[in-house]
Amino acid sequence: VRTVFADIDRDRVTAAIAASPRPELAVPWVGDLANRDARDSLLADARSAVGLVTHFVHSAAPARREADHALAVTTETWERMHAVNVDAGFHLARELARELIAAREPGSFLMLTSLHAGTPRNLPHYSTAKAALAILVKELAKTFGRFGIRVNALVPGAIAAGGFVADPSLARHIPLGRLGRAEDLAPMALAVLSSKVSGYVTGAAIVVDGGLSLTNWFNPPALDTM
Repeated sequence: VRTVFADIDRDRVTAAIAASPRPELAVPWVGDLANRDARDSLLADARSAVGLVTHFVHSAAPARREADHALAVTTETWERMHAVNVDAGFHLARELARELIAAREPGSFLMLTSLHAGTPRNLPHYSTAKAALAILVKELAKTFGRFGIRVNALVPGAIAAGGFVADPSLARHIPLGRLGRAEDLAPMALAVLSSKVSGYVTGAAIVVDGGLSLTNWFNPPALDTM
């Protein structure tokens, strides 16, 4: 299956293609999805390279800085986070859906949200963008479902991949006892995208976090006796 690998960083695109099972089927694309024209260019280039796009994964997001709390984040940083996550996700999904509907073909879309769509992260631009993306998934799933287009969300926890450097000390809060890896996400993404495996699943948010979202202010129970 021919696949378009899109990123703002050419080196990351090159590395992703090199690590893919069939690099000869990969199509590189480099551009900034915060830019409206770039989104249209991606759609046009993908159409030219692979024809009708039936599967779409939206995982793009700008880098996060711990310094960008509510009293420090700039308007530019706020707008860019929302543009890449929400605006690009909506525009790309809608245009791809229009093409599938016109061709009377089904499709499967997957968007990466975050646990912080529902809990604060001290990064308001990030949390609100992911919260918007989470409800966008449900809106699109409800509208597109009648055309056989499924839309779902993958909700990662502390995954040390994709440029995110997770604090190793976070592992003590994770019931499974370790940080996540890219290989924890990939099989689930493929399963949700696959209509053979998940053909009756749409509007769902699949959490892949090792149990991190179960963490609260209570300590685990003592297990002196079994």
